[in-house]
Amino acid sequence: GTGFLQALKDSEFLNAIKHRSAIPGGTCEFDLPEYSHWLRQPFSRRQNDLKLWIDDIRPLCDAVSEALWLIRESAQPVDKMAINGMYQHNMQKDVNCRLLRVNLADQSALFPEISGSQHRFTVRFLEWSTTDSRAVQTGHDVPFQLSIC
Repeated sequence: GTGFLQALKDSEFLNAIKHRSAIPGGTCEFDLPEYSHWLRQPFSRRQNDLKLWIDDIRPLCDAVSEALWLIRESAQPVDKMAINGMYQHNMQKDVNCRLLRVNLADQSALFPEISGSQHRFTVRFLEWSTTDSRAVQTGHDVPFQLSIC
């Protein structure tokens, strides 16, 4: 109903953090002394506060998890091959796609980068080496599973 999450919406403490956190340096001690004080409270106190806030949103989290599970389970994975690390797919006009799932072998050192629109999408498989350099597309063929949910 209309009162859902009202306690969180009305919390001056949480609203101050929400509004100041978007500003660079906005959560500094001098900008949010109450937040700084809360951070210095015993772990058990902070944990209890977090539990109370999370308990308020738990029904929403559970509903979203259930909806995502239903969407994910609506499609069977299909074996695909990304030639030289890239796979392109044109969507059929009558397909209602809400989610793409890409599954790689557990031991794979690659990760997918997905880009696209309502008409087509591209999956590139990238290799990551260090935090000092950008990931690069692999030059190898990559077997993977794709679910268009």
